[in-house]
Amino acid sequence: MISNNLKHIRDRIATACQIAGRGAQDVRLLAVSKTFGPQAVRAAHAQGQRAFGENYVQEALAKMAALADLDGLQWHCIGPLQSNKTRAVAEHFQWCHSVDRFKIAERLSAQRPAHLPPLNVCIQVNMDGGDTKSGVPPARALDLARQVAALPGLRLRGLMSIPDMTPDVADMRGVHERAKALFDALRAAGLTLDTLSMGMSADLEAAIAAGSTMVRVGTAIFGGRG
Repeated sequence: MISNNLKHIRDRIATACQIAGRGAQDVRLLAVSKTFGPQAVRAAHAQGQRAFGENYVQEALAKMAALADLDGLQWHCIGPLQSNKTRAVAEHFQWCHSVDRFKIAERLSAQRPAHLPPLNVCIQVNMDGGDTKSGVPPARALDLARQVAALPGLRLRGLMSIPDMTPDVADMRGVHERAKALFDALRAAGLTLDTLSMGMSADLEAAIAAGSTMVRVGTAIFGGRG
């Protein structure tokens, strides 16, 4: 099942890129493996998938230990991050997409082991203003990005957004387009960014049309979550 699902998602990404006039290599696939066990990751790895997204740090650490024999795994923390979890992320992950406060970024930088390369991070932006959602307001994104970019243990790569799902494709694409505009504005302000993490199973086409460079897909690869 996972092998067929991965092929289908890769085909969707390639088609969406073609329609948008982009190369398929311009969009990376992050397989969101949260709540699925090590065997699901093994199955995806066997089909060439290397980047995996996890929301829950303790669950991810257990998987990392169980999968230590696999080569080339790249772990991305994509869930809200509290201060008591920063050390584990700094020590064991390659990416963190959910930085939305300077305090969290400072801790990640200070706790990143010296023998590891800088932790790749994205600023999470609350593009559609949901009251209960994580993410810095767009108006504050530039200031936070400049602060994060100056920290020695981190490499600021770009922005991440998780808009509320809506059946209105135009509305969804509009949110993605605002995220792309903000991304472009930060680059124009002098920040060196290359990653716009947006789009999931249901809306990856709209996200790619708007300019996403990394889509985070879980359900369409691994199936529904209980």
